Amino acid sequence: MKKLLSELITAALLHLRNTGVLTIEIPAEIVIDRSKDKRHGDFACNVALPLAKRIGMAPRQLAESIVATLPKHDDVERVEIAGPGFINFFITPAAFRRIVPEILQAGTTFGRSNRGAGQRVQVEFVSANPTGPLHVGHGRGAAYGATVADLLAAIGFNVHREYYINDAGRQMDILAASVWLRYLEQLGEVIRFPDNGYRGVYVNDISRALVQAHGTELKLPAAQVMSDLPPDEAQGGDRETHIDAIVERCKTLLGTQRYRTVFAAGLDTIIADIRDDLGAFGVHYQEWFSERSLLESGKVEAVITRLREAGHLYQHEGAWWFRSTAFGDEKDRVVVRENGALTYFASDIAYHVNKFERGFDQMIDIWGADHHGYVPRVKAALTALGLNASRLDVLLVQFAILYRGGEKVQMSTRSGQFVTLRELRDEVGSDAARFFYVLRKCEQHMDFDLDLAKSQSTDNPVYYLQYAHARVCSVLRQMQDKGFHWDQARGMANLHLLTEAQEQQLIFRLGLYPEALESAALAHEPHQLAYFLRELANDFHVYYNAHQFLVDDAALRDARIAIIVATRQLLGSGLALLGVSAPELM
Repeated sequence: MKKLLSELITAALLHLRNTGVLTIEIPAEIVIDRSKDKRHGDFACNVALPLAKRIGMAPRQLAESIVATLPKHDDVERVEIAGPGFINFFITPAAFRRIVPEILQAGTTFGRSNRGAGQRVQVEFVSANPTGPLHVGHGRGAAYGATVADLLAAIGFNVHREYYINDAGRQMDILAASVWLRYLEQLGEVIRFPDNGYRGVYVNDISRALVQAHGTELKLPAAQVMSDLPPDEAQGGDRETHIDAIVERCKTLLGTQRYRTVFAAGLDTIIADIRDDLGAFGVHYQEWFSERSLLESGKVEAVITRLREAGHLYQHEGAWWFRSTAFGDEKDRVVVRENGALTYFASDIAYHVNKFERGFDQMIDIWGADHHGYVPRVKAALTALGLNASRLDVLLVQFAILYRGGEKVQMSTRSGQFVTLRELRDEVGSDAARFFYVLRKCEQHMDFDLDLAKSQSTDNPVYYLQYAHARVCSVLRQMQDKGFHWDQARGMANLHLLTEAQEQQLIFRLGLYPEALESAALAHEPHQLAYFLRELANDFHVYYNAHQFLVDDAALRDARIAIIVATRQLLGSGLALLGVSAPELM
């Protein structure tokens, strides 16, 4: 309908220009908005206001000229001018009703479009360090990223979903050392386990598997492993220096090949667990990209060389620094430490350069809100390398705060005291988790109420939506039980019988779905679709409670069945885009 009204306005403006009333170019796009107040029509256009100012005419006078030359159309009941020059359109009920057969004919493709025109978009999300199971904080990024990707695909973008595996660097070395120390404990060695090692139960599980696979092949005496180490915090030293010394001792004593065996045991086990966890959560990727592959292929060193040769690096106190302040960052950043080790930032630069090399038109990174400081430095590096940093869009997701029994649950991967995503799914189900995670803007803090998520009441928004879908299915079952048959063609022919206020409101809401879908996708805001579905479910429940569907009048019955089947279709399609199931029975 917006397209039609835009065409009518354009035709009127062309007429005014040809007759000399309008002496400027016609706007390439005529914006049509839905009216917030039905008393002011169904749609509104303010094109007269900016154009009138440019030609020195009163806006209302120009609006009157536009309306006077508007082509007639059967879908437009009347046109009015309001205020200083707003053009308000009142649409015929028949025009709104056409949405019902459109939905039924299109099925699951209704509302989808080619707005993206096949542009290649990479969405990188979750990308949690493979140092432990995913926790409920990661779950929000997973649900949000997967839904953003699915929404973009629904409006015609060619979406590539990617997980960046941080399988190199200090944290992975600490994990490997933690696994080895627990392995030694499994074989009877008495180890003073570091406070800042990875202490979760999963580390014990990996170490037991290591014993089963390699026996005592990797065993060394505890005294040899732990002697002459720098003191930890409890001993008056620094715990980070202490854990780094343990890592180096681990590498030295095991040697390259055996260390790789321990390292791989931790990495492979956790990555497999993450894949399984996300898969069960309905989150899937086209690619799992390895950070280590960038290092081993020399691509990180190559990027550092490019920056150095371009004069964007300088040396200070033995380290190499990137002049990120020259590109808007708050301070310069280290890319090579004084000991020659590359920083995480160096790998991040190489990874994003690789994204450009793969030819994506747009790149969307979904990071935890604690990474907000990384955005300007990464964009600065891309700009320094001559790349268009505006093609990278970084969306920051606040971690979800879980409440159980009214108490906030603390989470820490190192200590192992955290609630995993798998535990959350087991407790509230994937449907509730996926829906609750996207019910707010990603940058807003989220309190995850377990009691509400598990409740089977209308206060639970996901239950409320699924119940609407199941209610339609129940009506269809009752129809069969009563011996009625839904004649779809007869229903389409008698949609004019749907004159009740609740029916007209439901039909109006059905017509908003394509706009809600496109707006949610382009804004990267899944909550827009979630809220639309909640309003659609509410309109249905109100209709359900006010009227009987299975009436004796076959024409009216078939028309009413038509709009509730269309409602079921959109509820199912919308829930699927949010990663939520649409049950037929509850």
